[in-house]
Amino acid sequence: MAHTNASKIYNLVGAEAVLTEAEDLRKYLTGFSSSFGYVLSDKDGSVFYTDPRYLEAAERALDGTEIAVKKFVSPLEDLLKTYKQVAVPLEKIGYLEHKKLLDCGLSVVDSSDAFTQAMAVKEDYEINSIKKACNITDKAFVRLLGEIKEGMTENDVAALLEYLMRQGGASGASFDTIVGFGENSSVPHHETGLRKLRFGDIILIDFGCKTDGYCSDCTRTVLFGDDNKHSDFKKAYAHVLEAHNLVKEKVVSGMTGSEADAIARNCLKKYGLDNLFTHSLGHGIGLNIHEFPRLSPKSEDKLINGMVFSDEPGVYLAGEYGIRIEDTVMLCNNEVISLTDSDKKLIIL
Repeated sequence: MAHTNASKIYNLVGAEAVLTEAEDLRKYLTGFSSSFGYVLSDKDGSVFYTDPRYLEAAERALDGTEIAVKKFVSPLEDLLKTYKQVAVPLEKIGYLEHKKLLDCGLSVVDSSDAFTQAMAVKEDYEINSIKKACNITDKAFVRLLGEIKEGMTENDVAALLEYLMRQGGASGASFDTIVGFGENSSVPHHETGLRKLRFGDIILIDFGCKTDGYCSDCTRTVLFGDDNKHSDFKKAYAHVLEAHNLVKEKVVSGMTGSEADAIARNCLKKYGLDNLFTHSLGHGIGLNIHEFPRLSPKSEDKLINGMVFSDEPGVYLAGEYGIRIEDTVMLCNNEVISLTDSDKKLIIL
């Protein structure tokens, strides 16, 4: 049976009615995945309106829950004609959708903050799903290492890793897998391509998968053979790993995202590498690969127990090498726990 959160969000918002169309938020409310539908909640309960493609599956998934399932019959305005006020997530809808609601004479309230607040702190079932995704991610990476061969392209490695994650039980990748060989590793979000693997190349892989709709996120940097030309890279790798581990040791509930980011950034500063750390320390992870909270130099987002986020310091020297070491972690009982946990010592294949 699907886990449902429609009444939780309705109570948090406090509006006469709450209308939700965005796919990720609809999944959070219903526990059911679909590309189309509306969830409408009011004082009398919640209804998931969808089309015939999903009707049977939705009825089966939501049987016995707080959410009724009905066939959607356009126009949308007909569902709302008895209300004076409706809440929608304004950051997820466009101008025309917003205008249509106003043209219906409705007072429009923003439900975005309620979703952010609720989704940031994970419930046990969400943590279990994320843990499953992380476990599949770890196992697929270990299997991948034994399959990497000289002459493979970045695309080859990405495709194989995504196959291994699906074979392990994932429903798919949580984002487009990033694989950067050699000089391409210095671009944090390199577009995986046809560069072929050569002896002595650095390999940076940023990857993750989904189970039950929930994401994992992991980055590993390895060396394909040791040509004795990577002494600076190896020193920098050790410093990035130190920064990564320091975050796990020092982050506690009540810190801001900027304070967490500063732990890693100040560590790298000791070695003159902070100017090469060109992105934020991390981001929340859940149904979406990027969620609240933000762990960045200016973030005032509060980190609290039950949040899941990434710990991913990096160093990038343009045209030469990139290093990123990332785990999906959670804050539990005032302690950071790794959910992805494959070996982070420098691996030389």
